[in-house]
Amino acid sequence: MALRFRRSVKLAPGLRLNFSGSGMSLTAGPRGASVSFGSRGTFLNSGIPGTGLYSGSRLGAAPSRPAAQPGKVSVSATARVEDDGTVSFLDANGEPLNDYLTNLAKRQQGAKIRELLEQASDRINDETDGLARIQCHTPSPSETPRYSPTDFPEPQPKSPLLKRVGFIARIFGVREQIEAENAEAKRQYESDLAGWKTAKAVFEAKQLDETRRFDERLRTDTDFMHELFAESLSSIIWPRETLVSFQIDNAGRSISIDVDLPEIEDLQCKTAAVPARGYKLTLKDVKGKALDSLYVQHIHGVGFRIVGEAFASLPSVMDVTLSGFTQRNNLTTGHVVDTYIYSVRITRSAWTKINFANLDAIDVVAAFERFEVRRKFAKNGSLAAITPFDTP
Repeated sequence: MALRFRRSVKLAPGLRLNFSGSGMSLTAGPRGASVSFGSRGTFLNSGIPGTGLYSGSRLGAAPSRPAAQPGKVSVSATARVEDDGTVSFLDANGEPLNDYLTNLAKRQQGAKIRELLEQASDRINDETDGLARIQCHTPSPSETPRYSPTDFPEPQPKSPLLKRVGFIARIFGVREQIEAENAEAKRQYESDLAGWKTAKAVFEAKQLDETRRFDERLRTDTDFMHELFAESLSSIIWPRETLVSFQIDNAGRSISIDVDLPEIEDLQCKTAAVPARGYKLTLKDVKGKALDSLYVQHIHGVGFRIVGEAFASLPSVMDVTLSGFTQRNNLTTGHVVDTYIYSVRITRSAWTKINFANLDAIDVVAAFERFEVRRKFAKNGSLAAITPFDTP
C-alpha cells in the first residue's frame, strides 16, 4: 500500500512568515490604538487593519514651550482603548493616572480622545467585516510567480582623471613622466573595464540560467512547488488560525488540499460604535443568525482564497480538490472527530471565468455552485457532514 506525504502549514492570525534570500522572519501586527499627549504634542498610534503595520502621527501642531512657571508641572500621559471599549489613562511609566489627572485629560484632550475612539471603532468593525471578505484579495490565476534577477553588484570602473602637461612640466622636463603615468592609468582602466564587463556578462548569464531554472522547476519539480505554495499561503495575514495540508500529484497537474477550518466559536467578533457622549465604545457581540451567516461566508472565503493561491502560484496545476472540515461530536461515540462540511473540485478553465477585478461583487457561498461541489445545508443554515471527494 502506497503512503502519501502531505505538507502542512499552520496559518496564524495576524502573523506572517516572510521568506527572503537572507532567511525567514516573523512579522506580527500589534493590536489596539492609543493616543499620547504631553509637552511634545499629541500623537495617535494605531494598527492599520489587515496589514500588520503600526503607525504614529501627530494630531495638531506641536505646542510652543512657554516659560516655566512656579507651581506648574507638565505631565505626559497616554490614553488607550481597552478590549472592553473603555479608555484607560496611563502615565509615562504605564501606571494609571489618578482621578484628578484623568478628568483633566478628558477636559483638555476630549476631541483627541474621541478621535482615538473613532479609530478603534473602525478597526473593530473592519476586523469583523474582513472575516466575510477574505476572498476579496484572491490573486488572479494569471499572476504567475517569476524569478526576479538581481543587478550586478560591482560598480563600473570610473575613467581616470589624467594629469595635464602644463608649462611648468615642460620646463622641468617631466612631460614624458606624466605622459607615461597617464598611459599606465588608461591601460589599467581599460583592463579593469574589460574585467568588469566579463564578470558582468558571466553574472547576467547565471541570472538568466536561474530564471530558466526557476521556470522549469515551477512546472516540473513537485518539491519546489510544495515549497512555493507553502510560502504563498504563509505570506497571507489570516484573521483566524487555519491549518492547511496539501499534496501535489499527477506530475504537478493536480493538487488536493485539506483545510482545518476555524470553529464558529473561534470567530468571537464584535461590532463597535462611538456613543454621542462619554468615553467608552458601545460593543456588541455578533451572534445568532448574523454569526451563523458570517461563519458560512468566512469558511467559504477561506477555501476560495486558498484555491486562488494554488492556481496563481502553481501554473502547472490544472485542477484543485479542496475539502474543509471542522471538529464535531460523533453522536454515536461521543468523541470529537474531524467532520467534512464541504468539498469542491475546480478546473483551471472554470476558475479563469471569474472576474478577479471585481471580487467585491461575488457572493462567495453562491460562487461554489459554479463548480463540482459537495455540501449540505441544514434547515438552520448550518453545514451538515458530507463525504469529501477522493484525493488522487
